[in-house]
Amino acid sequence: MPLTLFERIWNDHLIEDLGDGVGLLQIDRHVVHEVSSPEAFQRLAAAGRTVASPGQTFATQDHILSTAPGRTDTTFALGTEYVRLLRTNCARHNIQLFDVDDRRQGIVHVVAGEQGLALPGCTFVCGDSHTATVGALGALAWGIGSSEVEHVLATQTLAQSKPAPMQIRVDGRLRPGVTPKDLILGILRSFGITAGVGHAIEYAGEAIRALPIEGRMTVCNMSIELGARFGFVAPDDATFDYLYGKPYVPAGRDWERALAQWSTLRSDDDARFAKVLELDASRLKPFISWGTTPGDIVAVDEPVPDIASLPIGRRDGARAALAYMGIEGGVPLEGLPVDVVFIGSCTNSRLSDLRGVAEFVRGHTVAPNVRALVVPGSSQVKKAAEDEGIDVVLRAAGFEWREAGCSMCLGINDDVVPPAARCVSTSNRNFEGRQGKGARTHLASPITAAACAIAGRIVDAGRLAERA
Repeated sequence: MPLTLFERIWNDHLIEDLGDGVGLLQIDRHVVHEVSSPEAFQRLAAAGRTVASPGQTFATQDHILSTAPGRTDTTFALGTEYVRLLRTNCARHNIQLFDVDDRRQGIVHVVAGEQGLALPGCTFVCGDSHTATVGALGALAWGIGSSEVEHVLATQTLAQSKPAPMQIRVDGRLRPGVTPKDLILGILRSFGITAGVGHAIEYAGEAIRALPIEGRMTVCNMSIELGARFGFVAPDDATFDYLYGKPYVPAGRDWERALAQWSTLRSDDDARFAKVLELDASRLKPFISWGTTPGDIVAVDEPVPDIASLPIGRRDGARAALAYMGIEGGVPLEGLPVDVVFIGSCTNSRLSDLRGVAEFVRGHTVAPNVRALVVPGSSQVKKAAEDEGIDVVLRAAGFEWREAGCSMCLGINDDVVPPAARCVSTSNRNFEGRQGKGARTHLASPITAAACAIAGRIVDAGRLAERA
């Protein structure tokens, strides 16, 4: 029987069919962080249980940890208890922790890739909704809740409803200046925030294959914004080259055996998907969000939709979003003053993102009215960027160079957008209050965000470059 890649990995990990579409799955690797794990560890202790397989669980400090230069446990006082509790729980259960001062510390979905924690064909979970990021490596990866974190810690298994396999096929080639972030924003614009509900998304096609692994991670990261819990790309030579030699990847003869198995991980040519969506990459542009959902997307040079042009069912929500964002329908976003620019998050904080920003801003200066932050996704990314002099370029342009962490993405540490301030952000969510109470968030690519920081307003990066 022909199988999709999703079905193949699911079947390989199915311990028992529990009925009603639910399967008990073996979990290969599990990562916890300081914010979603305390309750799980507390319930584990209350039940008198221990961690079933500590060697398959890893931990990192990232969400509530300050990213201020020279930060310590106490830099953000409200986060100190969480940081120290994770340290205590990991020591108690013999779990490998990438702690505050560890060179491997960073955002969970960045660390998981660069350390080789997520592997092709594996099941990978974390108490964070954007865990599908590492589906870019051919893993079946998804975010779980606190009670599920406890279950995985106690049993190394998880009961999961089986979604239907779905394919999003992007053919053609991206035009110059159009980035992987624009690609996923274009998918959201085309198909909407409910397109993936109840499905596991396999990204395929010429444009996806042409992306470097870090670009694929950006795309898979925002599968959640499409309503799916799973998003992945079948592994190929680019995947294997990326993984080779990483700390937690098989080595020597084990590498050869693993590579032989990973090379079989693909959907059969005649596999049947419940849904197939297609997009022409050559038609995509640099995009930016205008409202308060990730589906509210326009090209940077296009006007915001007029309320009357929208389906009746969308009008009330759009009207409320426009009021919250302080903009009018039918009017271009270009020219709107910007207060904050945030370049970072698990969507866009990898070395390739920072290289692109540094190249774009070299010789330019951040506008005087803008606070601009660049937050590396991991301590390893930070060091590599500093070794290349990227930090020097960014500081010279007027950007703040921070320590690794989630930072302004979700606004639960000391990096927040002030009320009513307008922020162009490379993160993945623009909900009301996501980056701070009353904050107005516009999602965009790192290059678009950098251009807005320089111009002091929302601007098309291509036109800014032409005027330079």
